[in-house]
Amino acid sequence: MARITSTIDIASSSYQANYAHHTGLAAQLHAMQDDVRHKRPQRDLDRLERQDKAFPRKRLEDLLDPGTPFLELSTLAANMAYDGDAPGAGQISGIGIVAGREVMIHADDSSIKGGAWYPLSVKKIVRTLDMAIENRLPMIHLCDSAGGYLQLQRDLFADRHYAGRIFRNQSILSKMGVPQLAVVFGHCTAGGAYIPALSDYSVIVRGTGAIFLGGPPLVKAATGEVVSVEELGGADMHTSVSGTADYPAASEGHAIALAREIVGKWTPPEKARVDRIAPEPPAYDARELYGVLPQDAKTAFDMREVIARIVDGSRFHEYQPAYGQTLICGYARIHGFKIGILANNGVLFSDSSLKGAHFIQLCDKNRTPLLFMQNITGFMVGREYERRGIAKDGAKLIMAVSGASVPKITLNCNGAFGAGVYGMSGRAFDSRFLFSWPNSETSVMGAEQAASVLTQLKVTQMERDGKTMSEEEIAAIRDPVLEDYKREQSAYYSTSELWDDGILDPVDTRNALGICLSAALNTPIAEPQYGVFRM
Repeated sequence: MARITSTIDIASSSYQANYAHHTGLAAQLHAMQDDVRHKRPQRDLDRLERQDKAFPRKRLEDLLDPGTPFLELSTLAANMAYDGDAPGAGQISGIGIVAGREVMIHADDSSIKGGAWYPLSVKKIVRTLDMAIENRLPMIHLCDSAGGYLQLQRDLFADRHYAGRIFRNQSILSKMGVPQLAVVFGHCTAGGAYIPALSDYSVIVRGTGAIFLGGPPLVKAATGEVVSVEELGGADMHTSVSGTADYPAASEGHAIALAREIVGKWTPPEKARVDRIAPEPPAYDARELYGVLPQDAKTAFDMREVIARIVDGSRFHEYQPAYGQTLICGYARIHGFKIGILANNGVLFSDSSLKGAHFIQLCDKNRTPLLFMQNITGFMVGREYERRGIAKDGAKLIMAVSGASVPKITLNCNGAFGAGVYGMSGRAFDSRFLFSWPNSETSVMGAEQAASVLTQLKVTQMERDGKTMSEEEIAAIRDPVLEDYKREQSAYYSTSELWDDGILDPVDTRNALGICLSAALNTPIAEPQYGVFRM
């Protein structure tokens, strides 16, 4: 493959301004992540100490193989919800290495409201299990939860993808033959009792671990029976009487040692066979991405400059370079894995849509995973383009994205708006992983366009009624819409709502993609199969 030749002048004032802006965004991201991971009120840390419990991230550190990477997912979930009371949605999720095996980990963060599940906690656990299913990743649950946050039960209990989906997903993993291990450090109450009960293996810590459908207060209220925690659901009862747990542990350290021993006996899955060679670092420094990216999402730039700082050797074989030029398609490698890249260099026209659809089919035929790099304002609109069939050709791209059998990964590099999100494998299209960059934005349309459209509709309505509006009245309609859109299209809002799997510092992207590609290949690649393409 030919090496991309960068045309970026790193000494230019525009590059330096961009660099300063994006290093600031990266510093903000890392500060927020650090607070979520480690900053807690002293009373919560004191409570864990009184209970003889370790800080949840210390458990994680002890579980993982030393010196191996851990790709944490959705670190900033719920960062704009619940008045900030549930950092990380009270959960830790990610892909790591335990006893030499690639695993997905879900851990209750008992330093936050005793590990209680908020609605977004449930959403995060469900998504974690979805990724385990999609990528056939063995699952480790580190359990220590007070159960559902009862004040918000309406948003976490009854619907299809609420708490019941956790246990449904666990059952599907078992049906697939993907092993699961639960390590019970604290209470597993009510529905949470099913996490260890549905796992293939379970370890429970004596004295602090407990499993029961109803705790002592509920039992007393419901039946009048007075019973202690240990009698009702402690380690000795469950490992010697009920059989709900397998191994009693004398301490948290003992429990983690047992967990590592159990995982070490699991047979690693056979990876799907794909084209892979020895990896090669990019020819350009990844930190230059800070200067490549514009400060405004509406500013055009060449996505080849981004590709050059992520892929092996900065080498890229571009497909149909002279046709449909607003969509870059081509082959590259990341950590040695061959991938097909689709990257936006402008609005999607009919020709770029057709080019993308054809390229996806080619990748599907030769078992090449796909990386979608979103930088898209949408599909082109207007009479001329509708007559040429932009909706029909856009539908072909969407059909190809939906039908692709190879693993898909999506990265929002700058902005993703309107139906362009769909054509570039947005959340609804089941990419194995979807990440954002701190500068990225996403919404049905840009904030300014939305505010203008909604304001014009109101003005037109008033004019039909024979009324006129002053500039102040128009601004009173437009400004709140603009403010709401800007807030809700930010990367931090998207990740708070789990519309992505986390925000990545651009310089960390290459390694994150390598971990994701490796994990995705635990699942066999099916034969390509598509629906009807409207010709």
